[in-house]
Amino acid sequence: MSPGLRSCKLACMSNFRVAGVIPARLSSTRLSRKVLRMIAGRPMVEWVWRAAQGSGLMDPVVVATDSEEVATVCRARGIPVAMTSPECPSGSDRVREVARQIDADIYVNIQGDEPTLTPAFFPPLLALFDLPGVEVTTLAVCCPAEEIADPNAVKVVTALDGRALYFSRAAIPFDRDQAGFAAYRKHLGIYAYRKAALERFAELEPSPLERIERLEQLRLLENGIALYVAEAPGDTIGVDTEEDLQRAEAMLKGLSVR
Repeated sequence: MSPGLRSCKLACMSNFRVAGVIPARLSSTRLSRKVLRMIAGRPMVEWVWRAAQGSGLMDPVVVATDSEEVATVCRARGIPVAMTSPECPSGSDRVREVARQIDADIYVNIQGDEPTLTPAFFPPLLALFDLPGVEVTTLAVCCPAEEIADPNAVKVVTALDGRALYFSRAAIPFDRDQAGFAAYRKHLGIYAYRKAALERFAELEPSPLERIERLEQLRLLENGIALYVAEAPGDTIGVDTEEDLQRAEAMLKGLSVR
């Protein structure tokens, strides 16, 4: 474990208990059965679990699923599983179900289709909770130039203190005078919630802006729940297509066990 991970572990874990939750739905409209697709000799969900577990900041780290097949694969590889209802409409709802099974102060919602995550992504996400009043956190990274106009790459703008002002699939902020602005920030879909904030979020109805942009984090902002954004150590490959799968395979092939 690196010095940065050790120092964050000492600071964070002494103040609160953190549980990591990886929602893993077997059905997927864009890439069939993607959480169980093999990448460099391991199912995708195992790469995600190894990254989260390797941070040493969360105990436990569980896969939340309604699929017995996903559960069987995970248990065979020593990965803890929490069974959730097939009626859960989103990953956040699965995390909420797990929060009712596992007691913790903070719950981290970790996307099951992000196999290139590393342990280094979790210290900045959790370090923000040392600041007063922080209820929900997430990550962002410098947006690659080729993704600025891509609606699948969600952009975020923040206040000077890191509080999210808005998320959009559009290129925000708009460079009206064409001054050459290039500091666009790409949102990475990893969230950490205090328990009360997670419960409140899950009880809220989908909000108008959320429906328009198809971004559930806007539900937080529209209901006055502050969301703070930390800088991620790098970008990730979110796997939605066969091409994404091949890119992740190329990156992860040959890596030693984390």
